[in-house]
Amino acid sequence: MLLAVACGWFATASGASAQEPAGQLHTLTTVQQAHSLSAREAERAYPVHLQGVVTYFDPDYGTGIAATFIHDATGGIYVEQTSKLARQLFVGALVDVRGVSAPGGFGPIVKYPQIRVLGRAPLPSHPPRVGLALLRTGAYDAQWVEVEGSVHQVIEYAHAVVLDLEMQDGPIAIIMMKDPGATYSNLVGAQVRIDANAAPTMNADGQMIGVHLQSPNISALQVLVPAPSDPFAGPYIPVNQLLQWGHFSTPMQRVHLRGTVTLYWPGSLLCIRDDTRGICAKTILDTPVAVGDLVDMAGFVETDNNAPVITNAVFRSNGNNHPVAPKLATAEEILQGGSGSELIQIDGQLIGYDLASSEVTLQLSSGDAVFPAILPKSLAGTEVSAWKIGSRLRVTGICTVRIIDVQNNVRAGVAVNKSFRVLMRSPADVVVLERPSWWTPGHFLVLLALALIATLCVLGWVMVLRRRVEEQTILLRESESRFRHLALHDALTGLATRLLLQDRLDIGVEAAKRHKTGLALLMVDIDRFKQTNDNYGHQAGDEVLRVTAQRLLQAVRKSDTVARMGGDEFIVLLSGLRSPRMAEEIAANIVAALAVPVLFAGAEVPVSASVGVCTAFAAELDAEILLGNADAALYQAKASGRNCYQVFMPDMVTALIK
Repeated sequence: MLLAVACGWFATASGASAQEPAGQLHTLTTVQQAHSLSAREAERAYPVHLQGVVTYFDPDYGTGIAATFIHDATGGIYVEQTSKLARQLFVGALVDVRGVSAPGGFGPIVKYPQIRVLGRAPLPSHPPRVGLALLRTGAYDAQWVEVEGSVHQVIEYAHAVVLDLEMQDGPIAIIMMKDPGATYSNLVGAQVRIDANAAPTMNADGQMIGVHLQSPNISALQVLVPAPSDPFAGPYIPVNQLLQWGHFSTPMQRVHLRGTVTLYWPGSLLCIRDDTRGICAKTILDTPVAVGDLVDMAGFVETDNNAPVITNAVFRSNGNNHPVAPKLATAEEILQGGSGSELIQIDGQLIGYDLASSEVTLQLSSGDAVFPAILPKSLAGTEVSAWKIGSRLRVTGICTVRIIDVQNNVRAGVAVNKSFRVLMRSPADVVVLERPSWWTPGHFLVLLALALIATLCVLGWVMVLRRRVEEQTILLRESESRFRHLALHDALTGLATRLLLQDRLDIGVEAAKRHKTGLALLMVDIDRFKQTNDNYGHQAGDEVLRVTAQRLLQAVRKSDTVARMGGDEFIVLLSGLRSPRMAEEIAANIVAALAVPVLFAGAEVPVSASVGVCTAFAAELDAEILLGNADAALYQAKASGRNCYQVFMPDMVTALIK
């Protein structure tokens, strides 16, 4: 009844506004009028006078600002006010609001409000049912909507709760004010319906890169299908039947597995194996379990690159079991398939390592393959410093197989493995089979000098020395071949290095001149990468670089070259061009592909990139000039607001010099 009275008041106020003196900004009396303003019009500070119901209220959003959504018969809008002035409000309050229009983070808002509580009113009924795809269009910004899905995770804070909801078309985060005494943990695995306000997720440039929901409290949540009181009560599924016809589970459904622990990184990763095969699960639990324990596991099955993985997993121990014996494998056998999430042993030569990051990473070579073996620094001991470059090692751990380019590496519906990693459990998973040879270039020079002196005394020693020199030369050539590959490919992303790019650029220039075709260089730079590292940590930064590399490879042709120049800078070499338009289309695809947030540790890391494009044909081709022009175009793209591409024009060089 109160809301109906408010709607009648709107009609009266709207009619009165037409009588205001000419030249003055008319008063906006409905939410739709205020929220439909353009950004430029909102900046003019139109007077706003509304009556509506409070659908969301957080007295302190963390910056001294209260988060408030007001809804009337025409829609919803965000009202910005200081926390001190907002203490009187509550969800369901019928309020009279006087303020001015202003551009918000995404859509128009009401600023500098004077709010008077008139009474209570029910929250809007029958809100529109929406999905993630529709929310991402921005059409429902600040509006009262309804969503359905499965709760995957609940994170509780002092005064708020965050629900990770898996809808039919993807996941979304829902912020809900915490009710004292309410229990939220039993929502994991439940099918629910939630009413909430749609809110944008913004980057530092004021661009909407995602969406989340802000729900008033648990009263706006309806449980459609309760979660089982015991997630382990039902029958467990054999691991090899996950995502198959008979037991196909969507991310909306929780599954129950049982197996023997093969790897445990507390608070991060748990891998098990049953009688059929192995699988790994992402978990935030640090419950003590040991390798060899039999555990029950419950979680949501998803795919990680090319294999099923369990997310938001919970588990409990069922006592000791026989430890799983590792399978001795070669790199060739692993890449043929069948080793994903399995406990394996593989021999390789240590060619490099990284002890500075949060994980100890060993780079090993086996046959023609180079692969990393990884151990969290929290589980590593002092033994890691004793592993010398050149040692032959036997590494035990869980094998994770990766597909570098899903689009171009699928044959007859079957994904093709391209690389793999080994996840270790402790330093004991590394056994030194053979220590590096004493023969090093420095030692060789000493021996060579001694041998030359010895030839003056013993003529027969010359033949022995020659044989040793030949053997050492063979060893040096083999080592040089292996290290040449490492020098030409970036260890983090697997992309070409500056050295390999320069070689291919020189070859491409000569080929283009010979065949009368063109070349294009695209210089790509991740926007505000330092801010990403500062806000999310260097692990997130590394993941952004890896995902960026994969997206670049997917956006170009197989004949093109993608190189990492260092830091957050990449170069794409497009050869055999017939038209400059092709380079612009690829640049546009790259900007769009890199604007998709990167998922890391359950959070969406905002990402965008600027691209400079330089195209040249036949006699105009010069490698150094191409690089310089692409850099000038990149500078212009960043100056134009980032998250775009710019094609090189001659006046860009003049502007850059100035």
